[in-house]
Amino acid sequence: MTAFILPLSDPAAIDPENVGPKAANLASLTQAGLPTPGGFSLTAEAYRHQARYIGIDEMLRQYNEADIPTSRRLSIQIRLAIHQKPIAPEILEPLLAAWRALRADGALGVVRSSALIEDRKGANFAGQFESFLGLTDETEFLTAVRACWAALWTSHARRYMDNADLSPADTAMGVLIQPLIPAKASGGGLSETAEGHMLISATWGLGSAIAQGEVVPDRVVLGKNGFLRTVEAGRKRHRDTCAHGVAAPELVPKDDVNKPCLTPGEAVTLGRLLRKCEQLAGGPVEIEWAMDEAGFKLLQSRPLHVEAPIVPDEVWLSHPCLSGHPAGIGWGSGRAVVVNCECELSRVAPGDILITKVAGPALSHILPRVAGVVAELGGSTSHLASLARERGIPMVLGVLDATLKIPDGKQCAVDGVAGVVRWMR
Repeated sequence: MTAFILPLSDPAAIDPENVGPKAANLASLTQAGLPTPGGFSLTAEAYRHQARYIGIDEMLRQYNEADIPTSRRLSIQIRLAIHQKPIAPEILEPLLAAWRALRADGALGVVRSSALIEDRKGANFAGQFESFLGLTDETEFLTAVRACWAALWTSHARRYMDNADLSPADTAMGVLIQPLIPAKASGGGLSETAEGHMLISATWGLGSAIAQGEVVPDRVVLGKNGFLRTVEAGRKRHRDTCAHGVAAPELVPKDDVNKPCLTPGEAVTLGRLLRKCEQLAGGPVEIEWAMDEAGFKLLQSRPLHVEAPIVPDEVWLSHPCLSGHPAGIGWGSGRAVVVNCECELSRVAPGDILITKVAGPALSHILPRVAGVVAELGGSTSHLASLARERGIPMVLGVLDATLKIPDGKQCAVDGVAGVVRWMR
């Protein structure tokens, strides 16, 4: 359409340097005929043009050479300028036209960050940028676009980049704009596990409850041939919904808390889509999906790193254990540190095993110093599980009463492939 707006159906939209890998991967799925919500991208060139228009390009040039206090000050000034200054007319006019066309039938909107540096091997940035669901009016839409641009400069995103030897000044931010899928159920999927299977996680409503590690999702295992192997119902006490432009949690009816979200036939159908995503990418992938009245929609596909299982020391096999959802990588041991509040994270020392209730992406900053993570909520396709796989850190999620049963200070071992945590008597 323009240098700043690309529909996902446009051949130029499959170039990650134009729109970021997240949007480019989704464009590839769309153009291959796989079911997606459609939509359009605000390109990386729009971000660069906006930087010049609001006069922050000089601050971008200074950032990499600045000392730590100066770089922090510059990042704050850059974020404020992005939020407060007007959007360049050359961007605003086609952007609003595309937004109005997308919402012509009354659909709610979704705005998601698509940075050029995310969804790559070794740097997937899961949960580190911004997503906005259920948008309706143009003011909140434009605020969401600005927030996605500015997400490149938040403190936690910059900390993640520092650990990966990356800089926000050397890259750009695309923005993915789509209609919201009114999902009955949503989740994630891994096209390959360490055991050579496919894995699907599922919850009621929108997938944000899984991504943030707020529920224990259903865990569905299929063989690589697509046959259903096991279905383990989760503990899905609430679901995220979107009504009247507001995303909010609501209680799940009691009979549905432990009821699988997918029928066996639906699970097999989703497994076929997962295999097609893998074939298109030329290697293992991790996906996000949603299911509405019309069927499945693929929301994301990114590369998946898989490692072989590690056989634990036999000494651990005689000790107490709990089981949960594996993050799919690694085995490690260390001192168990039970944390019930974020204010207690300072107790976690290098080499410890973090035991907590909710393992959300906000904990990403602690991953570089722990030997493993165990949480009472969450599943194998949550954002933090993706980050743990990227770093080779064993993680077991959805472990019932972990903070009550695992003694603080005891030596502990985490098997991120088998989904088992053990501790010394």
